[in-house]
Amino acid sequence: MSLKKVIHLVKVAILPNSIMKSKNQQNNWLVLLVGRGYITLSISILLLCGLGGVVESNRVLAQDDLLKIAQSPAATKENAERLFEEGITLYQQGSAQSLEQAIQKWQEARLLYRAVGDRRGEAITLNSIGFVYDALGEKQKALDFYNQALPICRAVGDRGGEATTLNNIGAVYDDLGEKQKALVFYNQALPIYRAVGDRGGEATTLNNIGGVYDDLGEKQKALVFYNQALPIRRAVGDRGGEAITLNNIGLVYSDLGEKQKALDFYYQALPLMRAVGDAYGEVTILDNIRALGGF
Repeated sequence: MSLKKVIHLVKVAILPNSIMKSKNQQNNWLVLLVGRGYITLSISILLLCGLGGVVESNRVLAQDDLLKIAQSPAATKENAERLFEEGITLYQQGSAQSLEQAIQKWQEARLLYRAVGDRRGEAITLNSIGFVYDALGEKQKALDFYNQALPICRAVGDRGGEATTLNNIGAVYDDLGEKQKALVFYNQALPIYRAVGDRGGEATTLNNIGGVYDDLGEKQKALVFYNQALPIRRAVGDRGGEAITLNNIGLVYSDLGEKQKALDFYYQALPLMRAVGDAYGEVTILDNIRALGGF
């Protein structure tokens, strides 16, 4: 029986501070675990017909009519944030139609953020649009939006947003099989997360780097990075992330033929997956355990 993997990648997107209701709410919708191999987002099978046209028409509007938009009474930061939050609500519904509508809302929000000179809000919105395209498997579109967000984050000095966008770009290249490119972006994100004190982002990126080395067959290097990620995830109380990293360590030991060590890590991961209510992750770890003759 082939082993099933809980994902290596944890892709991160960001919200404006003004509409972050709570850390938990943010994590629930935008700090997503995006699967590779056997683990996938449920929305990844949905087809968003006609979204390319929506994106392009909005881009033209932004170029041609930005002054008109800026002079409109509707061009306020409050309206931009309202549109962004409406997009979150639509995104959470998860249907093809609601995801299309979410992207449309965020495109409108992006134009308003740009019109009122809120470049950070514009970057966050671009990053979030890219995140949805990424999750839907439209990798080139995702890169287009991430690469628009990145220079804006840098220009406004939003180092946390810069790190997030670099991590997301790295994850796209990782999914595309361009492992060395992925490492370039992850290794740019990592010191920035450390510099701004974002330990969760640091752990995510360490885990992602470990996943690349695992895929490249460099198992000892993978363990080095997973073992750096694990205590940080514990320290910040990220139980789901802790379960993923424990499982990933178990997979490395399984590949190295160290069956009992692999099982030890799977058995640590399993109750955490149950505790966070990740049923699919739980089933995957159970499959990993059974594949080694556990239970």
